[in-house]
Amino acid sequence: MTQKLPITEKVGYALGDMAANFVFQAMIALQLDFYTHTFGLSAGEAGTLFLVVGLAVACLNPVMGMIADRTVSKWGKFRPWILWTALPFGIIGVLTFTTPDIGPTAKLIYAWVTYVLLRVIYVVNNVPYASLTAVMTEDPDERTSISSYRQIAANSAGFIIASLAIPMVKYFGGGNDALGYQLTMGLLSAVSVVFFIITFLSTKERIQPNPEQKSSLRQDMADLFANKPWAILFLVTTFYFIAILIRGNVMLPYFRFVANNVDMFAWFNGFGLAALLVGVALSTAVSVRLGKRELFILSMVLSGLFSMVLYVLPAGNSTLIVGAEVVRQFSFGLSGPILWAMMGDVADYGEWKTGRRASGTVTSAVVFALWVGIALGGAIAGWLFSYYGFVSEAAVQTPGAQGGILLTGSIFAGLAFLVAAALLFLYPLSREKNKEIAAELTERRKSFATKA
Repeated sequence: MTQKLPITEKVGYALGDMAANFVFQAMIALQLDFYTHTFGLSAGEAGTLFLVVGLAVACLNPVMGMIADRTVSKWGKFRPWILWTALPFGIIGVLTFTTPDIGPTAKLIYAWVTYVLLRVIYVVNNVPYASLTAVMTEDPDERTSISSYRQIAANSAGFIIASLAIPMVKYFGGGNDALGYQLTMGLLSAVSVVFFIITFLSTKERIQPNPEQKSSLRQDMADLFANKPWAILFLVTTFYFIAILIRGNVMLPYFRFVANNVDMFAWFNGFGLAALLVGVALSTAVSVRLGKRELFILSMVLSGLFSMVLYVLPAGNSTLIVGAEVVRQFSFGLSGPILWAMMGDVADYGEWKTGRRASGTVTSAVVFALWVGIALGGAIAGWLFSYYGFVSEAAVQTPGAQGGILLTGSIFAGLAFLVAAALLFLYPLSREKNKEIAAELTERRKSFATKA
């Protein structure tokens, strides 16, 4: 069974992930440093903000998935949400990285309000966007291809943020980092709005539920918790993003306070993300041969081990540090499209078992795990900094704080990747099983299309 999509549709869809990732990657790589070094929050305040808001807003994901599943419009169930949220997404993205000239208490309130709004608009935009993968095509391999395109776009945004954002902040700010962050995120947010509109215009929803399908919120949740592949993928996703957030939030402080070479941060990320893009580009071809689950396990094991390698590398040896990051990011890139393609496979499994399809509910429930992982990862990084004695206002950190930064970015991040790998051994959907399910569902849809 093959259902190829035009390259223009894949590229158009991918631009939506690039748009979202201008903000998402900034949250991963820059936000802890922005809040503590530029905005003026303590590491503990930032960690608490990430955890409380992250966990609270994460609960909105399943709700948004159910809303999207029940949306009826001439544009489909998921595409209209991308259009409706485009402009608010851009505006809130700028406001979150703006430092107002107000007192400490008012500034803390401002940080909470804007961060809550950012996380809410991201959910309302991203859950329908992610759900589109499951309804653009029935072909499991083509879903992996779509996901590869979106991951290349997403990680290209990550490349821009990681390698160019700090130079852009310095250039636009002229020594005023607060102004630099505002103008940098203003430019990227404007581009995001345009890209979201292109995604809306270029994509198509092809898979529709059985018109006779009847379900309720209770039924959707019962189906979800009876779906074993979803349960495993939920846990994998949680640890996957805990690892990403711990590692991502720590590397800028690592170069600032441990390696004492903040300019190397751009080179470290530039070479690393270039390698990641190569891994993403090869992911579809490798997964067709190995299987999604097997490739994901390999990727997580290597990502974990090469995260831990940082602990034993001399902080002054930029060549070794960048070289290890190149291997780590290439290994990690192999997994990038797999997670998103698996969401569609899990939705197929649920329809195959129950006769009811709820793409938005299944996808949003996995994305819920993503945000739980982000909340926990960001909070863990902030709390570990605080535990080891990190002082946000200090130009130089104590040896204990420097050691804590190193441990957090290497050993703790690496362990989270390895836990994700261990959980994947329990994931039951092999390549052969996915193909069997997809073929059977195609025949079922033909029968109810004939009845309609």
